[in-house]
Amino acid sequence: MTRRFLALGDSYTIGEGVSAAERWPAQLVAVARSAGMALGDPQIIARTGWTTSELLAALEAVSPPPRRDFDLVSLLIGVNDQYRAHGSGAFRDGFSVLLSCAIGFAGGMAQRVVAISIPDWGVTPFAATDPRGREAIGAEIDEFNAAAQGAARQAGAAFVDVTTVSRRAVHDRTLLAADGLHPSAAMYADWATVILPIALRALGA
Repeated sequence: MTRRFLALGDSYTIGEGVSAAERWPAQLVAVARSAGMALGDPQIIARTGWTTSELLAALEAVSPPPRRDFDLVSLLIGVNDQYRAHGSGAFRDGFSVLLSCAIGFAGGMAQRVVAISIPDWGVTPFAATDPRGREAIGAEIDEFNAAAQGAARQAGAAFVDVTTVSRRAVHDRTLLAADGLHPSAAMYADWATVILPIALRALGA
């Protein structure tokens, strides 16, 4: 039986700067299939620039609405809330609502939902001119991720850290796309490797 996969998020899920096959959800499907899991192509609801509130509005507006029997639902959102200085408290509130939506799309089964940490864009060349500076951006990302991890734990969903992987880009620019901000296919491959065991567990493998 082929399992259904829904990926929710922003530029990091839609794969800004890489091809459709190089997005991490697509790469996750490829490695899952190599591991013997019959995982279908991902349905992606994501757009570059979306905040938690914008993703929620999109989910409420999409027609027809997403089905409610996905075997795996991922949620990676929040970098634009952080970039726009919305605050970690407001982010956690919005993230918690999205987690509830994700659990609904997974048939009410929180164990099928995988929340993924926000990568640290502070290590990228794009961030070099940001007045907050690399350390402050990284600290804010950590604060947002702590809020997301707490919300995921409370909801009964899994949480995966890709932030650590993202910080390797400070020394390895091949991990970044041509825009100097978003991940390259190589970094997304690393993410897929990190996410795979958690995704397989969510799928009951």
